[in-house]
Amino acid sequence: MTSNPVSAPTWLFDLDNTLHNTSAYIFPRINAAMTAYIAEKLQISTEEANALRMHYWRRYGATLLGLMRNHDTDPHHFLYHTHQFPDLHELIVFEREIRTVLHRLPGRKIVVSNGPQAYVEAVLRHMRIDHLFSDIHGVEGLRLRPKPEPQGFRHLLGKLGVRAGQCVLVEDSLENLRTAKALGMRTVWISRAQGRPAYVDVKLRSILDLRRIGLAPRRSF
Repeated sequence: MTSNPVSAPTWLFDLDNTLHNTSAYIFPRINAAMTAYIAEKLQISTEEANALRMHYWRRYGATLLGLMRNHDTDPHHFLYHTHQFPDLHELIVFEREIRTVLHRLPGRKIVVSNGPQAYVEAVLRHMRIDHLFSDIHGVEGLRLRPKPEPQGFRHLLGKLGVRAGQCVLVEDSLENLRTAKALGMRTVWISRAQGRPAYVDVKLRSILDLRRIGLAPRRSF
């Protein structure tokens, strides 16, 4: 891939478990908060609420979408009450070299997350990489149609004024990458898992390995 700004792609970065390690501390807190929210809203046990949370996540790719479709849940109320982190700076785990990698990566860089806008901005600010992105979009920027919903992707592309073929999605979620590829994007999977599905163009073990792509010829995609 060339560093020529004319041919450089638009990079769409997922946030959680892509730019930082969310599984270590943040995801357990979010999952617990979502379970508690569901239990209170639906007046069911914690065990039932947790099972429903997981069911919606597996079926729709996001618990929020299942709650909106099946229980008329206010998305803004749900997102606010499940993403409260007064100690956020103590929970974020990331590779500090990411700042250099992103700075040197040619092309426009944008964050696209299923998390709420305020949470996404706070994480990037604590990581001190928010200034490296030209746009930052939480799920609100997807018109509350979280990944892997194609409608959310299409809305974002229109908002950004780019074609899918100009974009590279960098993600840890295969379902999100599958949708992106079907829309015409190039795809980078951040994972240590075995194998590589056909809809994944490049698989990297770490976000830091993007420095290799930034220097590679375009045929890598």
